[in-house]
Amino acid sequence: MLRHDGGVADEADATELARLTAWVHGMVQGVGFRWWTRSRALELGLVGRATNLVDGRVEVVAEGPKAACDRLLTLLRSGETPGRVDHVAELWSPPRGGLSGFVER
Repeated sequence: MLRHDGGVADEADATELARLTAWVHGMVQGVGFRWWTRSRALELGLVGRATNLVDGRVEVVAEGPKAACDRLLTLLRSGETPGRVDHVAELWSPPRGGLSGFVER
């Protein structure tokens, strides 16, 4: 499995669980960005949410295998999203649980 930096993920990355919180800056509201993010997250087997914030950002919270969360972060930064992503800030933390599915808010 490849990591976002091009290296090879080890088995620990595939089984270690993580929580990714990402704040996506740019023109990301009203362009299908949350739907696109939900689709990618579900393909990766992640749970969480994508939420429009009042300041125009989208907050993405995803939990699951760290390697899958890392892949989602790479996709958010890929330039292949709907709209325009100028910057993605990230915060990694241990999973908290309590999430099911992946919802758009």
